[in-house]
Amino acid sequence: MSNIKREFDRRKFIKGCLLGGVGLGILPTLSKMHEVLGSTEKLAEYVPEIRSYGMGINVKACIGCGKCVNACEQENNVPKDPMYYRTWVERYTLLLSGETIVESPFGGSRGFTDTHQESKILKSFFVPKLCNHCKNAPCVQVCPVGATFTTSEGVVLVDKDYCIGCSYCLQACPYGARFMNPITHTADKCTFCYHRLSRGLLPACVEVCPTKARIFGDTKLRSSQLTRFFRQNEIQVLKGGLNTDPQVFYARLDGEVR
Repeated sequence: MSNIKREFDRRKFIKGCLLGGVGLGILPTLSKMHEVLGSTEKLAEYVPEIRSYGMGINVKACIGCGKCVNACEQENNVPKDPMYYRTWVERYTLLLSGETIVESPFGGSRGFTDTHQESKILKSFFVPKLCNHCKNAPCVQVCPVGATFTTSEGVVLVDKDYCIGCSYCLQACPYGARFMNPITHTADKCTFCYHRLSRGLLPACVEVCPTKARIFGDTKLRSSQLTRFFRQNEIQVLKGGLNTDPQVFYARLDGEVR
């Protein structure tokens, strides 16, 4: 297939995501994107090329409730199986013995129960994880048919009409953020709820977070909540040494997190 036809089909795919929507669920509380991005731009004036999306996560604020995981599942029709998650939450428990235990039962969707004696725990905390939408995405580089690609806003997407299910991208992702959808037999992952963005809506996981542990915004816009998050916190990324340039940013991230 020629590159011209592929690019034409890709534009149709992106337009379908933005205007038609791919989620099955509509969350009851709908925040307006301009309140977060500092923009008054209307839907009809949505211009992807001027944006650069990213997500911030305040680890200290996460309580491990799992609402983000459930909202993602509902909004994006994620297969209802404990193996498949577009976003998930891990609990890190550091014991006085020096051992670190990482748990994510059902992706954190049902919350967490106490499994260790409090007297043996040094500290514990929760870390939400998802696709990092890397600027230098290994998954994009290895896809043999161009099904995985990066939009002009920096969102990494998968066009299921092109995906051949080879799993190369699953193996290339250093964050374990992809899975093979058992229904479509194509690669699946977080999209930042791309279909919601031009409608002035936040990603579902950000929308429902009761403690505002997740912050979404435009990294190019100085007035967005995300850039304020950058100014107010010491920022880390996961596996920064791999030079993937991830666009999910963490504050108060412990060195034990991997």
